[in-house]
Amino acid sequence: MQSLPLDTLGARETGPTTISLGVLFPWVTPANGQSVSARVIHERDQFLQRYPAVEVALSHSVDPSYGDRWSATIDVAATPPPGPGSAWGSTGRYLYRYVVSDPNRGEVDWIIDPFAREFGTGKQSAVTLGYAPYTWSAGEAAWRTPEQAELVMCELNAAEYNVDLAGAAAMLPYLADLGVNCISLMPLTNVAAQIDWGYLPIGYFGVDERFGRRSDFQALVDAAHTHGIAVIVDAVYGHASRALFPYQYLYDALAYHDNPFMGPFALDLFNNQGASVDYRHPLVQDFYFTVNQFWLETFHVDGFRYDCVPNYWDGPEGVGYANLAYNTWQLVKSRLAADDPDYTRFGGAPQPALIQCAEYLDNAPGVLSQSYSTSAWQDETLHAAESCAQGAAGGIPRFGLALGLQGFPESVVINGETLGRTALQYIETHDHSRFLAQFGVVQPDEAADPLFLVGDRSRWYKLQPYLIALFLAKGIPMLWEGQELGEDYTLPGNGLGRVGLLRPVTWQYFYEDAGRRLIELTRSLLATRRTRTEIVRGTHFYYPDPSHEAAGVMAFRRQLNAHTTIIAVNFTDFPAAVPFVFPATGIWTEALHGEQIAVSSTDWRMLLVPSNYGQVWTTA
Repeated sequence: MQSLPLDTLGARETGPTTISLGVLFPWVTPANGQSVSARVIHERDQFLQRYPAVEVALSHSVDPSYGDRWSATIDVAATPPPGPGSAWGSTGRYLYRYVVSDPNRGEVDWIIDPFAREFGTGKQSAVTLGYAPYTWSAGEAAWRTPEQAELVMCELNAAEYNVDLAGAAAMLPYLADLGVNCISLMPLTNVAAQIDWGYLPIGYFGVDERFGRRSDFQALVDAAHTHGIAVIVDAVYGHASRALFPYQYLYDALAYHDNPFMGPFALDLFNNQGASVDYRHPLVQDFYFTVNQFWLETFHVDGFRYDCVPNYWDGPEGVGYANLAYNTWQLVKSRLAADDPDYTRFGGAPQPALIQCAEYLDNAPGVLSQSYSTSAWQDETLHAAESCAQGAAGGIPRFGLALGLQGFPESVVINGETLGRTALQYIETHDHSRFLAQFGVVQPDEAADPLFLVGDRSRWYKLQPYLIALFLAKGIPMLWEGQELGEDYTLPGNGLGRVGLLRPVTWQYFYEDAGRRLIELTRSLLATRRTRTEIVRGTHFYYPDPSHEAAGVMAFRRQLNAHTTIIAVNFTDFPAAVPFVFPATGIWTEALHGEQIAVSSTDWRMLLVPSNYGQVWTTA
């Protein structure tokens, strides 16, 4: 893989009054009688009927690696404005789109620039004259991405968490105080809708206008690093919008039988909702590699959460996902070796601290074993917790084993390098209803639509044993926004009600008893995790005691050398007394409430585990 020449692609401010455009449209050529133009308008003129867009013809050339290239430079000071009083010629944001004229198909309008760094509403690309580059804080140079074992993650949808990127940035002190040191942001790249999860992108090289400007995200990353929080972004590289992604939209409109970018490859888990990306094309490989490089260097992100990896997984030696993850890893390694200031945050560990988290739910252990993924999403812990909550036979041992990431590699050797591996641990994500709904749902008085069913908040306490188990488990614990408040909504399995409805975090829960109690527990557990090396880096052992299971209790041990923590949780509505032998003689302290006991490793003890709660016993 190689970097695309972004200095000649997209819209760039190349002088005080000049904008340069460049785009790769393979197979669109004057030899076919085709031409390309851009329609450009100042942002302040866009809704005024007296000001039409200014049409600019692009010139054709051939890029030796990628084929047909079209380009132009516009001097807005020398170009006549569309009418008196127009904002044309002044500084500010200019909106543009491409138009292809074809002798057989006529005019294909509203083509988005695939290399745009800014976006307007809907189908508009954008560029700003007089854009003030972001100045990173003095502390940014000293920031180091945390080691993988130390991560505590929170997944966020910026539009739901606190309105936009600036609002999300305002909540960073709260997240740091909670114990979070990494946020995973749902897609920030351009989509057509104003309310959308972002998984059908139409642009990749920038932040969608609905969240804010480029500098807003840079400011969020800068502030996150100041508060000790890493930032990773959702990377949607296996599919794109079928309706508007330019490499699908244009070639469909031209009725081309083949496509230089899109097409069948690996699986199609979006079932034709999104157009699949064909990684057999070098342009595709270099495009997404360049997207990664752009976000690493322009926005200082600490890594990526790769969405829907099966859509571009063609094996460990293929040209798809494994190739992209490998080349991104090598890019970071080479830039670290060169002491590039845009990459020094990944130093300070035996291996670069770059986070590459794969979502391959049907084969999470496999993608970790056979690629340069450093971690992976996996739904087994979530589903095991659900089976436990539903009282299914074998639910407790299934949950206990899942918390230890049974079957997942801890390290792999690839190309002679020994690389650490782990998986995320969660019981809530953007893809699922809130876990509280496992214990019953209610219909709000003001709503009669099943879309608005919520979990029964009067049963908030039943979440406690699951939080205790989750935050002290092996792997990277992950919260979904507002989980620590006891968020309660349900989520449809499909349809617009799933992705086209904002579900803002209910911050008022912070002040209610249920939310306050759950936040206190979360803070306590994450503080315990930070201070216990065995929880961060130790082994996991589930105690398969039938008497425990019969009492609705699950017990497991985290251990690293002489450091040991025992976790016991009770999923029932009644206190439980279960037999237990502590693994070492000495003084043990209960971390949640401070009780101390002296035990012998040969003595049976009856652990008295409170209902819908737990105990966390640590050695001195």
